[in-house]
Amino acid sequence: MSVACIIPAAGRGERLGGATPKALRQISGKTLLEHSVRAMIAAREVTSVVIAAPQESVSQVEDILSQIAADVPISVVVGGQSRTDSVRNAARAIPSAEIVLVHDAARPFVPAEVVSRVISAVRAGAPAVVPAIPVTDTIKHVDAAGRVVHTVERDELRAAQTPQGFTKTALDQALADHQTQATDEAGLLEELGVPVLVVAGHSESMKVTRPLDLVVAEAILRRRQSDRMM
Repeated sequence: MSVACIIPAAGRGERLGGATPKALRQISGKTLLEHSVRAMIAAREVTSVVIAAPQESVSQVEDILSQIAADVPISVVVGGQSRTDSVRNAARAIPSAEIVLVHDAARPFVPAEVVSRVISAVRAGAPAVVPAIPVTDTIKHVDAAGRVVHTVERDELRAAQTPQGFTKTALDQALADHQTQATDEAGLLEELGVPVLVVAGHSESMKVTRPLDLVVAEAILRRRQSDRMM
């Protein structure tokens, strides 16, 4: 079953700060986007990649991608006003594929085994698959006035990551309503009653959202480089 990967990379990333779009911020001389693309094609099951980029950055993104020696086709489309719009634009451009992954450009170091785990679960029959890790913080449910309503039972909670995997049919179903928006595509399918399977994610699949996350990402990269030298 062929596997296409969509990487929505058109967001501005206000919480990270700076004028540069988040996907084009650098870690050790390479953009988050380049790290993320390399992470996805490291999983040999991925057969094509489509990136949704800001219109004003398409040429820059194409230049970045030209530096990647890949055995799979990588293309760029113009992103939309929202994540869902960007994924929808990219989905129209993917080659024929039975499975589609959607991966955050801001998760540069997802291990290849997580990508393979998601793909394997879709191949085994799940229409939608989300990698996730247990929540370790104590979570409080609060009201509008800031008062604690109750402490949430964290054993039942998971922090969702990407890549999220879908059958092409399920993803098309999620994107069919052009008025619907969500922070992830699995959420759209949940609303439609489509079962979503959770598989084990990884702590290194952290998302770069705030300036401190860049420091953590740098540390992950340095550790990996050190491990390769040993």
